[in-house]
Amino acid sequence: MPSRSALASVLTLLLGSVLMLSLHVLPPTNEINVLRRTLSEYALGSSKWVFDLAVLLVAFGSALGFYAVVRHRQVRPYSGPVLLGALWTVSLLVIVVFTKTDWTVGPSIGGTIHRYASVVGFVSLPLAVLLVAHRVFPDRPGWRWAARGFAAVSLGWFGLIVVGVVRMGMGYGPWWRFVPLGLVERAMALAAVAAILTLVLGLIRAAKPQDVVLAGH
Repeated sequence: MPSRSALASVLTLLLGSVLMLSLHVLPPTNEINVLRRTLSEYALGSSKWVFDLAVLLVAFGSALGFYAVVRHRQVRPYSGPVLLGALWTVSLLVIVVFTKTDWTVGPSIGGTIHRYASVVGFVSLPLAVLLVAHRVFPDRPGWRWAARGFAAVSLGWFGLIVVGVVRMGMGYGPWWRFVPLGLVERAMALAAVAAILTLVLGLIRAAKPQDVVLAGH
């Protein structure tokens, strides 16, 4: 029987994802260009509370997921993967506190903080999953490689942005026009959430009755 923290993690991550997806299909945010506009664009209008709630749910679900990993797989609380997971969670909280720059007004310090927090988040979670997957699935290669696969895909999409930044430094056009930024960010986010979901779902699948007894102490 799986632990309550792992189950709560999955439910919270799914709820946060559904809320974020709802912004793509419900007015007025369904008019935002998903190819060119980033997810944070949803926070610049009247639906900001939905965006913020979705991000907070994903942050909380991620924290619960890493807590479940620590409790059930003897991963040290201060190990690299757990610290990277904490960076991901904190970065999501920062994204909520500091809204994306509204370029119709002009650059802002809060918007700059938001951008760097996004970079930290999109790098830290995939790295955390890549590092911890073998501890969570020592004898389940299918689950292990699924989690690592989603994490690698997320990093791969982020790599396209890095290429754009390098090109801009070499005198080419702006990095945000090198790729359809909205599409790339959505692909990164989807793969990142899929990676942590796979990690926790696999943990639930592998849970034994004695794991729950230990988790209750």
